[in-house]
Parts: sequence; structure tokens; C-alpha cells
Amino acid sequence: MKGLYCRVNERDVDPQFVIQEMSLPEALSCHQVRVEVKACGLSSVDPQLLREMKIQKELISVGREVVGVVKQVGSKVSLFQPEEEVVGILPLDCPFSGLCGFIDIDEQYLVHKPVQLSCVTVAAGLRDAVGAYTALHTLAHMTAWQSVLVVDGASSFGLMCIQLAWYHGLKVVTTSHSPQDHTFLEQLRPTVGVQDPLVARVIPVYKGPSELVPAILEETGGLGVDIVIDSGVRLHEEEEPELYSGPHKHDLIDVLAVGGRWVTSHPHLQLDPPDCSYLHVKSASLSFLNPEVWTTSSAQHGRYLHILKDIVDKLSSGVLRPRPEEFPLYEATVAMETLQRHPKKKAVVKFSAED
Repeated sequence: MKGLYCRVNERDVDPQFVIQEMSLPEALSCHQVRVEVKACGLSSVDPQLLREMKIQKELISVGREVVGVVKQVGSKVSLFQPEEEVVGILPLDCPFSGLCGFIDIDEQYLVHKPVQLSCVTVAAGLRDAVGAYTALHTLAHMTAWQSVLVVDGASSFGLMCIQLAWYHGLKVVTTSHSPQDHTFLEQLRPTVGVQDPLVARVIPVYKGPSELVPAILEETGGLGVDIVIDSGVRLHEEEEPELYSGPHKHDLIDVLAVGGRWVTSHPHLQLDPPDCSYLHVKSASLSFLNPEVWTTSSAQHGRYLHILKDIVDKLSSGVLRPRPEEFPLYEATVAMETLQRHPKKKAVVKFSAED
């Protein structure tokens, strides 16, 4: 049984994606489930995060957001039965790739998939929706009628943040990083029955980041936004904006309201003393988003499963709608290499009957 894996070098070079033979054990452990994979979502691999989390393996599994059918259960499995459809995210240290076709996984990482929900849809939206939930619910403590700035709303993660925030009654402002993204975000609408757009305002920053702060202050009456969710920021003024699509950290601090919460995906964000003083004056806070934390902390696992179940329900009802790019299995390596260079999009591999 072959699967796609990432070979991570100790030196900071581009990860290599290789096809590796992997065999399933003859017997399952008592809490494991054997799943036949029907579709899996591809996400970029972060070697630095793996090193920081002390995961030292030569081969890292690829295609961790899996959707499939249970074929066999361990002796103490109580949540699932054979032939039930399930969905889940493989832990970072899982020995199996989602592209193996069959995987063994502990039942605590899975939830049931509704029959009417497309395999491609749930595989495309699951990981980014977990990140959006973590940012908005866990870190930002969002409440209705607040305002939120989602940086790069056309990315797969940004789109999940926009839809989840709108569903909970927040006023959403976002940025676009290309004319095509701007058109898409301007035309974004909920599923049915509502004509209002999901986004109150789309701010184009591909012409230059200087428009961001005045546009946000104009939209909020000079008060700023309650929540900022970024997908990367520029740390230094001398960095070229066209090479670093995220806004400058000073801009995000400027647009925060009093008591605002800034959730960043930048793992090496550094704030100077004047920045901290400005946050202190506003009584604002900064949180770091690591969506992988749920599968590494057993203390929060019950809460994590509730989040997964709620995400699956929202994907099924159309509240959350990803924009996947679907690939056949034989193009998975090329798709993964492209995604590693451009991680803002979402790729899904769907298994056919021949696979």
C-alpha cells in the first residue's frame, strides 16, 4: 500500500514529497478504527512547527484531513460501526498518509459524516474551519455585533473565518490581494434566503497597503475593529509589500479598537516596546494561532470533538462553504508541491473506484 509522505531535512531546504510503501498491521489495537479513505484534503507542511513540537520523523504524513468508511473496529471501540462514514484530522505523528487508501486511527480523532455531505466539501473545509473556530471562539471570544478584520479573505482559511463570523452576527471587513480575489469577495453571498453580502467592506491592498488603516477607521467611525485575524504580517518597514502580502504589524495595531483582540498566524512575530505600550493603552491583547494544538493536547480532546461535530454540521447545512481544487490521485505529488509554495488555496484528492 503506497502513500505520499514529506521528507523533512534538518537544513532549511524545501521539503521533498515522496511515494512510500506502507503496510497495515494485521490486528487493530483496542481503540483503533480501520478506515477506507474516500477523499483527503492537502495542506502545506511546516517543518519549523514539527521541530518545535519535537516531532522528529524522517517521513511526515501528507493528506491528513480524511473522509472515509469504517471497515473494521477494535475490541473497545464504542463510537463507530463498520460501514459508517467518518471524517477527521490525522495527528501530526500519524504513521499513515491519507493518500494510502486505508488507514488505522484512534476513534478519538473521528466524528460521523452526514450522508448528504459531499466528501470533497468536508475534506476541503475541515482543517481551515478548525483554525477559524480556534481563532474566533477560543482566542478572540467573539460575540454578536462586534466587528472583525479578516486579512486575505479569499484564502481558504480567510473564507472560513468570514463565513463563521457572519453566521454569529459579526460585521466582517476583509482585504483582497488581487483583482480576482476582490471580485470574488465583493460577490460573496450566503447560501439561501439572504441577499446581504457576507462582507461589509472589501479593502484592496494589492495596489499598496496604505489604504488599509484609513479604510478601516472610516468603516468603523474611527473606533477600530474588535477582532483582527491575520494570515501573516510584515515585521519590518523595509520588507517589500509585493513579496510579503500580509499587512505591517503597525497597521494591525492601529486598527484595533479599545479592548480589541489580535489573533496572528505568524509564529515569529516580534513586538517592539512602543508596540506593546500602544497595545497597553488600548487594553488590547495578542494571541497566537496554532490549529494543531487540539490533536496534541489530550486534556482538550472532548472540546475538540464538539468543534469537529459542529463544523461538520455547518458544512452539511451550507453555512461553511470552501472553495476546493479537486485532483486525481496520480496528480497528488504535483498538487502538494504547488500547495507548499502557495499555501493559501485548498486541494482535495478524491479516490475513484480504480484507485
